[in-house]
Amino acid sequence: MELALEPQDNRRLANLCGSLNQNIKQIEGRLGVEIAHRAYNFSIKGETRPVQAASLLLQKLYAASLKTPITADQIHLSMQESQLNTMLEPVDTKQQKDEVRVRTRRGVIVGKGYNQKQYLRQITSNDINFGIGPAGTGKTYLAVACAVQALEADQVRRLILARPAVEAGEKLGFLPGDISQKVDPYLRPLYDALYEMLGVERVFKLIERNIIEIAPLAFMRGRTLNDSFIILDEAQNTTPEQIKMFLTRVGFGSTAVITGDITQVDLPRGQLSGLRHVIDVLGNVKGITFTRFGKEDVVRHPLVQRIVAAYEAYEQDQQKSQT
Repeated sequence: MELALEPQDNRRLANLCGSLNQNIKQIEGRLGVEIAHRAYNFSIKGETRPVQAASLLLQKLYAASLKTPITADQIHLSMQESQLNTMLEPVDTKQQKDEVRVRTRRGVIVGKGYNQKQYLRQITSNDINFGIGPAGTGKTYLAVACAVQALEADQVRRLILARPAVEAGEKLGFLPGDISQKVDPYLRPLYDALYEMLGVERVFKLIERNIIEIAPLAFMRGRTLNDSFIILDEAQNTTPEQIKMFLTRVGFGSTAVITGDITQVDLPRGQLSGLRHVIDVLGNVKGITFTRFGKEDVVRHPLVQRIVAAYEAYEQDQQKSQT
């Protein structure tokens, strides 16, 4: 395929190609094509669908190059957002119109790829939502972004962020300090997302005023949470009784998001994960949504995606050998 990029701009072309054509080489390696170019005229060789995908990706990145530095991360995220199959489909103008844009003090956040965009749409349209999938797919980050937006827009009065205090395969023993200091290490990913979107000082002030509450799951028992945005993170480490207790805390005017990865359960051997159980129990309940993320949705380092894929393949082989 022959491709001519317009309008001609030397800075944008250099931004697109990268130093020593490293960006072009990354696209070649990921899509399995050969790309040659002379100035703004590109020639792409390979199988039909990857060639078309490479052409669309180059045009997309060139359009972005006017305002955004084209880096390895940017290319990876663009590939995630416009996966090989979806890149070749006609533009769905209705879906673009309905795209959810989450606004926080630190900027606008949009979903990367179909599943993230669907996840955001479901969170903004339903009261109870599940995000299930491997690490690095943005489940917790996007949920916190929606919670921050709801708080800033006065749609809710409080943010309540919880997760079970279960050790991830390590025996940490006695932890010094008060109850807050004991549980803080388990809640660090939630703090990190809040700091990024609200700033450290504002988060501290909102916690002091009890507008943001970050607590272990056990603290939810016996409460009714009205006008709140509630997030339960790492839900794969709950028991069926715990997740039922959490879901029945949701009161009027509240939204709940439950996230987890059913492939990384840290419960004692033989203990059923509440997240696995709830999929079977509530899978068809109207008003409750489930977004299932896969390895193709990983937006961390490209190797993370390959690691997830390798573990999935290994587990499938183990299951086949056992049967």
